[in-house]
Amino acid sequence: MTSSKIKDSVVTITGGTGSFGSTMVKHLLANEVGEVRIFSRDESKQDALRHVLKDDRVRFYIGDVRDPLSVANVVKGTNLIFHAAALKQVPSCEFFPLEAVATNVQGSANVLRAAVEHEVSSVVCLSTDKAVYPINAMGMSKALMEKTAMAFARDNQDSNTTIAVTRYGNVMASRGSVIPLFVSQIKAGKPITITDPEMTRFLMNLNESVDLVDYAFEHAQTGDLFVRKAPASTVSVLVQAIQELLGQPTSPLEIIGVRHGEKLYESLLSTEEMAKAEDRGGYFRVPLDTRTLDYGIFFDEGANRPAGHDSYTSHNTTRLDVEGVKQLLLQLPEIQAVL
Repeated sequence: MTSSKIKDSVVTITGGTGSFGSTMVKHLLANEVGEVRIFSRDESKQDALRHVLKDDRVRFYIGDVRDPLSVANVVKGTNLIFHAAALKQVPSCEFFPLEAVATNVQGSANVLRAAVEHEVSSVVCLSTDKAVYPINAMGMSKALMEKTAMAFARDNQDSNTTIAVTRYGNVMASRGSVIPLFVSQIKAGKPITITDPEMTRFLMNLNESVDLVDYAFEHAQTGDLFVRKAPASTVSVLVQAIQELLGQPTSPLEIIGVRHGEKLYESLLSTEEMAKAEDRGGYFRVPLDTRTLDYGIFFDEGANRPAGHDSYTSHNTTRLDVEGVKQLLLQLPEIQAVL
């Protein structure tokens, strides 16, 4: 599915040279976008992507979401924004939490402020399952990013800018993820390093994450949060699937233990969010809470507590076996390339 809003539009992608951003660029170019503005701070990655794309509709802007002036420069004249720029590595954010706040929270506020000021039609902010019940700095900063987006949406409900958040789990074979690591370890004859065999993670490919953003652009009301339903597997099942696909079912394993800030399982929606979520088939929509700071009314009459719900987690979603994971892996170009 492709959003009808994309055709002939000027689209800015913050963090446009990352795994998601570069996939999104190719998707936009294939769907008659007018212009794509790639905004990031890494000129080397921009140059590499420029040589790959070779398309006059793509313009490159060097800058940082932490700098309001460089953000305003790229946002002016933009119709749609995919806000993907972020510090995403859990261990790095654990050691440098203020850097995570500067990029993921303050940087996102700069993007949202510029979008409202320049009357951008729609902004979709990319978040993560780690923002739900966060225990690490990356998840906490992403949770604050979401709250910042919701606050802008709540305070600007009459503006021309629709603000939405999409939240997704691990993107398979994205930069820094475990699938490329496991493949390289197997091919090099090294032990496969596993944190915890029973750890579960959602499984989504890059194209599915693009579909989620398309869906948000097409259907969002300001302040909406969207989640795409996704299956999950344990780490041990994922490893076994990769081993079998590469013909190395007996490659050695090494249990290294849980790294800084990691959870046994991830959540895409909290219990509280599930209580008010709309089930839209392949997606969940959580509408904006538009209540005000006037707490006085709750002394007389409180809000009704919704019926009990479970959170939506990688433990209670559809759990794939080895064959199911292999079918997903076979769809990845990165796996196809090594088979």
